[in-house]
Order: sequence, then C-alpha cells, then structure tokens
Amino acid sequence: MSTYVISDIHGQYDMFMELLGKIKLKETDTLYVLGDVLDRGPHPIQTLRKLMEMPNAVCMVGNHELMALECLKFLMKEITNMSIDELDEEMLDNLVTWQYNGSKTTIDEFGKLDLQEKQDVIDFIGDLLLYEELTVNGKDYLLVHAGLGNFSPEKDIEDYSLHDLIWVRADYDVQYFDDTYVISGHTPTQTIEDNPRPGYIYRKNNHIAIDCGAHYPGGRLAAICLDTGEEFYSSTNDEQGE
Repeated sequence: MSTYVISDIHGQYDMFMELLGKIKLKETDTLYVLGDVLDRGPHPIQTLRKLMEMPNAVCMVGNHELMALECLKFLMKEITNMSIDELDEEMLDNLVTWQYNGSKTTIDEFGKLDLQEKQDVIDFIGDLLLYEELTVNGKDYLLVHAGLGNFSPEKDIEDYSLHDLIWVRADYDVQYFDDTYVISGHTPTQTIEDNPRPGYIYRKNNHIAIDCGAHYPGGRLAAICLDTGEEFYSSTNDEQGE
C-alpha cells in the first residue's frame, strides 16, 4: 500500500503508461495526480479517460482543467445546437486564452467522443479536488497544483482562492510550514532559478516540485513515492520521438 504523486502529464499518454509500469502501481496503492492532465501533448483526453477508469487514482484540478471546463461545456452546447448568441465576449476570451495555452489536442480528441462520453469527461473535470492533505509514515503533506498564492502563515488552507491554488506559482524561497511538505506541479523544474537538476524533482524549504516539463523538449514525467522518497522518471519526449 504505497502512495505516489505525479503532476502535469499534459497529454503525454505514452510517458504516463511508461511511468505506471516503472512504479509497478498496484490496486492497493494510491496515485495522486496534481492537475494539468490536459492540453499540449498528443493524447490528453485518452490520458484523462484512463485516469477515470482507475479507482486508485485521486485527481486534482490544474489551471488547464479549469480553462477546459467552461470551454468544453460551451462546445457541448454548440454540438447540441444551442444558440451562437452564447458566444459572448467572456466566452470568446476564454476560448482564445485556452487556445494560446495548448487546447488543440484536447479539443481534437474530445470531438471524437460520443455525447455521453463527452458529458462523462465534463462531469469528471467538474468533480476534481482543489487540494489534498495526507500523512504518510508520520510526515504531513499538502498536495496542490500550483502553490499557495498570497501566502500567510495565519491562513488556513480554506482561505486560499482558486486562483491562489492553481495559477500562482510556488515561492520555493519561502518555507510555508515547519512540519508539512508542500508538493506541487505547475512550474516546470527546468524554469526554477538556480535549480542544480533542471528537469528532475526539486526539493527546497519543505517544497517538493514534481513538474518535470513533460511537454518541454527533453522533458519527462516524474513520480515520487511518499513512503520511501524514491523518484521515478519516464524517458524524455525526445527519446520517445514526440
């Protein structure tokens, strides 16, 4: 009964399946996914639907799921002949922002689903968790997609906004808690200043950053086992020919 955490798969289905094989995930294990399953990579909906089939996968929302949710609902309405009048300025802005952030592969795969499958995907995204708190081997962890924006030691986790949790990047120079490790994705470790191991899991000040840039050239998908601290990595997307 082991606990694993991954983040920011971004449609890299082959990397995801390779990583599941490397960690030898059992039915008695739990896999936490810290958001950004969708967009950019070649198979975001295939990856999401695989997670939907996994009873031992616990998924959190990332900013890409949030962007997708309202847009996919709108695309569903279009498919069912709802009025084009609903394409107001706000929805148009949402669609443009999502497109800028790599929506094409998500929309392409979503469009190939039947009506019930589309609704199932939307319902699943709508039920994703904002964060998770857990204790493994006596150590406390907070799992969240991005970080704790507008951090204050006086705040409870419930006091943080959705934007704080899924958009604002973690500040690795600040130790949020003395006795809790914050595990996050969202910020590829290739982009962390003064990171001695770009593209690998980054640990500093009780932060554990696990987005290893699966969608970056030479990027990979990472997993960490909270029971042992062991790190697991897929091959890079260059090695996979993507």
